[in-house]
Amino acid sequence: MKKTYYLFNPGRLSRKDNTLKFTPVDEEGREQKPRYLPVEQVDALYVFGSLDANSSLYNFLGKNEIAVHFFDYYENYTGSFAPKSKLLSGKMLIAQTKAYSSLKKRLPIAQSFIEGAAYNMVKNLKYYDKRGKDMSPFLEEITLLQEKIRTTSDVKALMGIEGNIRKWYYEAFNLIIDSHVMGGRTKQPPLNIVNSLISFGNMMCYSECLRSIFQTQLDPTISFLHEPGERRYSLSLDVSEIFKPILVDRVIFKVLNKNILTEKDFDDQLNRIVLKEAGKKKFVQAYEERLNETIKHRSLNRNVSYKHLIKLECYKLQKDLLGIEEYKPFKMYW
Repeated sequence: MKKTYYLFNPGRLSRKDNTLKFTPVDEEGREQKPRYLPVEQVDALYVFGSLDANSSLYNFLGKNEIAVHFFDYYENYTGSFAPKSKLLSGKMLIAQTKAYSSLKKRLPIAQSFIEGAAYNMVKNLKYYDKRGKDMSPFLEEITLLQEKIRTTSDVKALMGIEGNIRKWYYEAFNLIIDSHVMGGRTKQPPLNIVNSLISFGNMMCYSECLRSIFQTQLDPTISFLHEPGERRYSLSLDVSEIFKPILVDRVIFKVLNKNILTEKDFDDQLNRIVLKEAGKKKFVQAYEERLNETIKHRSLNRNVSYKHLIKLECYKLQKDLLGIEEYKPFKMYW
């Protein structure tokens, strides 16, 4: 089975026969012991350190359908190398564009993204409410906002509702997380440990959704909730709304409440809080474990991983755009 590989150290990536050769380098540029990755086992690469590679290497990656996602030192997603899609469909592109251009079609899809996201946030809060942490004030406010989702008449108003839902949801983090106070949501830059993990985790989820979109006929630049002009691959932002509570937030609760990550795993010397390399590795390990967990899928009647659920979500969106079946967002049912 193919795996995702994470490159935390700076180094050089090259081809050696049908194998990828990654040679880490130290601070003075001296080469360390190389690592070999059989190309048939590589699904995608996540690059967190500086990477030296040439065009022939990217040609090799493209032919083997290996995507590369890049992050800067401050944990910001900066871009991706994506293989040429073999699934290009003019029919799908026209349908997706028409749906975006028609408010009558776009709005229900955008509402569905927020509906699914809000439902999954509520499921997280109820999980901790049953375990003795009083989530009732947050649940009451979010429930009132949920009732407004299907009554909105434009996407901007819908984004306002989504922002208020997340405001109440993030306030609950101060009770859910035992050892750290989140305060308000701060993004650029994240000013504390919880905000740092949210930003980092959201970028990981965004990249995973982009990976799934690349494996379908959908165009990642045409979105329905987020405006296409805001970011290059805005459809990834749409899809990730549904999965951030399931993947990112659950991992954050785990790594902090179980002391998998502690203050020593963060760097606060730059007027912002970022994960150190060791901290990134711990979070990524927990995140990968979550992605590979399986659930019994109700419709398919078989076990599927959370990673595969994202791809299934993209397929459902395709069916809606082609007029086959109305899109319904994934909602946790356990």
